[in-house]
Amino acid sequence: MSTLIHPNDALVNEEQTLPLIPVCEHFAGNRHTLLKAFAIQAEYGPVFDITCDCEDGAATGTEISHANMIVELLNSEHNIHKMAGVRIHGFNEPVWKQEVDILLSGARDLIRYITLPKAQDATQVEMMLEYIQLASQKYSLQHPLPIHVLIETHGALGDVNKIAMMEPVEVLDFGIMDYISTHQGAITDEAMRSPLQFEHALIVKAKTEIVSASITSGCIASHNVTLAIKDSQQTYDDAYRARHQIGFMRMWSVHPAQIKPIIEAMSPNPQQLQLASEVLLSAQQYNWAPIQLNGKLYDKASYRYYWQQIQQAYLAGIPLEKPVQQQFFSQNNCTP
Repeated sequence: MSTLIHPNDALVNEEQTLPLIPVCEHFAGNRHTLLKAFAIQAEYGPVFDITCDCEDGAATGTEISHANMIVELLNSEHNIHKMAGVRIHGFNEPVWKQEVDILLSGARDLIRYITLPKAQDATQVEMMLEYIQLASQKYSLQHPLPIHVLIETHGALGDVNKIAMMEPVEVLDFGIMDYISTHQGAITDEAMRSPLQFEHALIVKAKTEIVSASITSGCIASHNVTLAIKDSQQTYDDAYRARHQIGFMRMWSVHPAQIKPIIEAMSPNPQQLQLASEVLLSAQQYNWAPIQLNGKLYDKASYRYYWQQIQQAYLAGIPLEKPVQQQFFSQNNCTP
């Protein structure tokens, strides 16, 4: 009997492969909320990232001590899954360089990513990336540090394709509140919330451009937070619309009650997973040649789509059928 070929070996894609990262990114700023976030991550498993916030999390004048506190927590027993990134201050706040040095010297490869806010254009992003790269070398990081960039100014949106193409950039985040503020009243604050955030022409245009730039350049687009922070249904609805209406593949959470709704709304549903499982298992039996299943034709383009869904479900901790688990994610096979 011939050896079955794993999807990672059979479904090589000429397009840039999108990063396989969790669909939810949970922000926490102070010690209390960070400890809570790490506790939830320990309970749920490695199904969401935590962003330790140096920007909005630190009170004015406490930036250095705040960064050191984050280093302490990243090195502590609370950081079980090693799935935490850090948002530093923006380019126009001189403290960002000190934060980079404190974080990279103190936490090194425990940092999953660094998020850059408030960039006015691609040049500022490039200068920050250069400093982070030099610091990575100085402090002997073993792996390149992924970078997430907040698109929340006119200049950053205008340069969104340039930013997305920069090599370390993994995620483009949409900062809806700052973006609306830059319009100086031309967009009302109602557009920060649903339904207008999915209907206002300028907001939809910005979101669409971010998603398009991300996919073209092999990045993930991350949607802004739901301001009704304790409303689980509204969070689910926003995440679902962001994923299925516009194409965002990740979303911010700022309250523990938002984590599960985001994961549920942005992950494949049981019906999708059932079809994906049937298609991939059948295709593997035929060495990934075109197949017919229930009267429909499937080929490698279909297989890539369904393989991505299966991997997303695996990352989200969704139970998979036993044959799928054995064929695609056992110790003898590749993992995402």
